[in-house]
Amino acid sequence: MKNKIFSLINILGLATGLSCFLLISLYVLDELSFDRFFKNADRIYRINASIRFGGGDFNYPLSSDMMGQTLKKDYPQVEEYARIYNSNGNKLVKKGNDFINEKNVCHADSTFFRIFDLPAIAGNLNTALNDPNTVVITEKMAIKYFGSAAAALGKSLETNDEKNKLYKITAVLKDIPDNAHFNFDFYFSMKNAGYDFGQYMSHNFHTYLLLKPGTDYRNFENKFTEYINKYCIPALKQVMQINSIEDFKKSGNKLEYNLTPVTKIHLYSGMLYEFRPGGNIQYIYIFSIVALFILLIACINFMNLTTAKSISRAKEVGIRKVLGTEKKDLIAQFLVECIVMVLLSMVLAIGITYLILPAFNSLADKTMTLKSLFSPMLLPLLISLPFIVGMLAGIYPAFFMSSFKPIEVLKGKLKQNNKSISLRSLLVVFQFTTSIILIIGTIVIYRQLHYIQNRNVGFNKDQVLIINDTYALNNNLNAFKNDMLQTTGIKTATISGFLPVPSNRSDNVFSTSSVMDTKNGFDMQTWNIDCDYIKTMGMELVKGRTFLPGYISDSNTVIINETVAKTIGMEDPIGKKLYSTYYSNNNQLIPYTIIGVVKNFNYESLKQSVGALGFFLKKSTGSVSFKINASHSEDIVKQASLKWKAMAPGIPFSYRFMDEAFNDMYNAEQKIGKIILIFSILAILIACLGLFGLSIFIAEQRKKEIGIRKVLGSSIMGVVQLLSLDFLKLVIFSFVLACPFAWYFMHQWLENFAYRAEISWWIFLLAAFLAVFIALATVSFQAVKAAIMNPVKSLRTE
Repeated sequence: MKNKIFSLINILGLATGLSCFLLISLYVLDELSFDRFFKNADRIYRINASIRFGGGDFNYPLSSDMMGQTLKKDYPQVEEYARIYNSNGNKLVKKGNDFINEKNVCHADSTFFRIFDLPAIAGNLNTALNDPNTVVITEKMAIKYFGSAAAALGKSLETNDEKNKLYKITAVLKDIPDNAHFNFDFYFSMKNAGYDFGQYMSHNFHTYLLLKPGTDYRNFENKFTEYINKYCIPALKQVMQINSIEDFKKSGNKLEYNLTPVTKIHLYSGMLYEFRPGGNIQYIYIFSIVALFILLIACINFMNLTTAKSISRAKEVGIRKVLGTEKKDLIAQFLVECIVMVLLSMVLAIGITYLILPAFNSLADKTMTLKSLFSPMLLPLLISLPFIVGMLAGIYPAFFMSSFKPIEVLKGKLKQNNKSISLRSLLVVFQFTTSIILIIGTIVIYRQLHYIQNRNVGFNKDQVLIINDTYALNNNLNAFKNDMLQTTGIKTATISGFLPVPSNRSDNVFSTSSVMDTKNGFDMQTWNIDCDYIKTMGMELVKGRTFLPGYISDSNTVIINETVAKTIGMEDPIGKKLYSTYYSNNNQLIPYTIIGVVKNFNYESLKQSVGALGFFLKKSTGSVSFKINASHSEDIVKQASLKWKAMAPGIPFSYRFMDEAFNDMYNAEQKIGKIILIFSILAILIACLGLFGLSIFIAEQRKKEIGIRKVLGSSIMGVVQLLSLDFLKLVIFSFVLACPFAWYFMHQWLENFAYRAEISWWIFLLAAFLAVFIALATVSFQAVKAAIMNPVKSLRTE
């Protein structure tokens, strides 16, 4: 209470560090909790496929429609299997006279709810999807469409499906928890999936296995070789010449399956075709280290500030010792004082965490609550943290102050040895080393994001308007496109659901010979487009021509990308043929003539290299894309909405811009960048408090020296330079120490991207400048204050 400003700085600094620690702890706990609430989580596994064919590597969380049921039939270790199929990803569901575009939609086996024990509010989940034309919905959907769960049971939902429009609601689930790797609201019967079942080599299903208790899933994975030879090789023989999996591997190919525990899907998968964006275990490690370092920085601050203020309490310690107080009692007194200060800081930190948690949730796309702090996992940490931090932060000041010699302090001759000064300097070096690493990391992350947004990806993503779900227009689709082309500001238009941003994807096996084998075969993306696609997307043809209107023969032609040309080893592939069962009704190879080669473009995240891709002149009705003039965008969207309502009454109108859809692929990196930036700023601010504390201590120690220098003619600027130089040395040393660590960590992070910005020298120079500027700005205030002090006051002994 006698030192209100000093105490406030000390408590606020520690509270800020503790609040950062609590926020990151909540984030890490939430990320680690995914899918652990399922009763049999320790026995649930998902099948993944790892395929290398024709030079392309593919790792999918997918398997064939036959794999789950075949494994259960052949191997007693499999207690149950279930599949999820969501090729479309959305469905139009009618409410009143209008349709609503529902995106969290899938088709599921009746066994799905026997593996994932989701609680039912109404109905029997064990039999809910046994029959066709049935659907299970979540509670919020029941309320949305019928007012309550009880009212929804037994009612029917009307959809836009061609074969079946009405689905009977046979059960209502509780809403799916946020910490699940899937978040579907509608589970339609698998019998209505509209899939050609019975294919061992088409990978389109997420398949889950419930293994029997005691089964080692690593040992069970060895069974997949037997499964491949028994079922997959015979299926491959129908389209290519192959005798065994060994023949397949000898040509440099690979066909393997593995299992991922359901509790590891969110953090360890990182594959395409996940149900929702996953996390990354690397970020968990990074955030955990950052949380620990911020807490250590805050503790170091506390130590330095407390030690710096100890000079004013030196006589108190001297008098107590003269009056008989023992050293252990003094240590206990100062430790208790520290713990009380930490307790006050902890209370304040919980309050700060409560206030900023909504903003942090919005930034991190979470729904965390403060209640999680008092969960069985975090409550022991919350209770013990003040005592641990209090001991950690208070142990050095306690021993430091209790070691004062009474005679020296009462005579005003207190001196500090070099060891204590060196320790405090070392602690400041640790603080600024951590801060500089965070500064460099933040700059590299934002530079990579800028590189992604501005890199030439091989197509023009700017000023392209995408109208979604245009299959709902049915026979009016071409009329909609042609009418919109008359609108001012629209340059070109194309109809295709295959886009170089998150959209439809399809791949098939091709060969360069009419007899396919393991040497001439390769896997290629197959995109159905129209004649205006390449022009609208701003793609570049490097050889040949594009599809031409009215050319009937173009129905059996293909435009390939540069990767395909390289894969098949042809410098001039124009006129050559590729063979595939694509669009074949009897597994016979159809010849497709190559008429053009398009320059490679990034149709997936820049984390992946550009794979083999072919364009085919086939019908695809998923979306219409318009190349527009940006100055007319509002009028164009308005006109599109009006024409949509006239041609598809009751169907929701939905649109997006391609550049925004492209940037959405990097939401995870953008979120991480913002979180790192915030915590970097806070770490630097806390470190500055520590530097401020040390500058107070040094100025107090050198008070008489400064007085003598001023009496002998030193200027104020000279004294400021004298005091600042010591700290500048510490910051420069911190920079030298931080650079190799920062380069290593950020180099490892950039390895996740196939296309990445370089770690340039100027990034380190900028970090050094920022660190020096921040340090000098922090120290200069106390240095100037010490320099302008009247030397008479500092030299007077009594």
